[in-house]
Amino acid sequence: MKTLPFFLGKTLGNAIAATLLATIPLAAPAAELVVYSTGAVRSVVSALAEVFQQETGHTVRLTSATAGEVQAQIEQGAVADLVIAPQATIQRLAGKGLAIAEASLVIARVGMGVAVREGAPRPAIDTPAAFRQALLEAPSLTYSDPVAGGTSGRALMALVDQLGIGAAVRAKGLPGTGYVCEKVARGEAALCVHQISEILPVAGVTLVGPLPAELQQVTAYVAAPTPRGADATLAQAFVELLTRPAMRARFAAAGMDYHAP
Repeated sequence: MKTLPFFLGKTLGNAIAATLLATIPLAAPAAELVVYSTGAVRSVVSALAEVFQQETGHTVRLTSATAGEVQAQIEQGAVADLVIAPQATIQRLAGKGLAIAEASLVIARVGMGVAVREGAPRPAIDTPAAFRQALLEAPSLTYSDPVAGGTSGRALMALVDQLGIGAAVRAKGLPGTGYVCEKVARGEAALCVHQISEILPVAGVTLVGPLPAELQQVTAYVAAPTPRGADATLAQAFVELLTRPAMRARFAAAGMDYHAP
């Protein structure tokens, strides 16, 4: 049997290998999806971002802040593929051409609740009168800073004014941003009134319950692509993941039952 000279065999082998490689489709390079989100949905969105990466190979860069801060950052030129925020925030951004309202989708509905330090007595909050009394009796309380654009903080301030105790609550209030119930866990505040989805992730606190039905403030959180986004298809794929029927239980367990009326 004749054998090819070494250099010719190597050249032919390289040519065959190159031909084979040319027929194999190359995997699409991994991309980064930039998402700006309010804190109320942070726990589930960040967890599902990991699922998205496992399924697609694409990463999600998540920036989380209050609704007011997210709106301000987008208005000041921050570039995002997707914004997840209260419906009113998305509408304001859409009115300025900074969000695509017709492509938006509700992903969660979140109510407000009350929390105390783990092991502490739980006040009655099941009626408007009981909730009012609990706020008056608490030596201190914390809530999302309305000045910083905190959705639940703004709602709470409207409620306490409605109940005639606005001055008393503000005098002992300890507003903050992020997971403000951590102040209760550290013993810095006796009571926390916040979005339920931002109470449940905090270790060391106990959810007393939701606000009375007559006072409850339910916020719809909407995912909307932006005209500045680099990849609308990738943004749509992530929204489809967030809204899969299989994900409903994860949202509900995190205090975000987006099927609530």
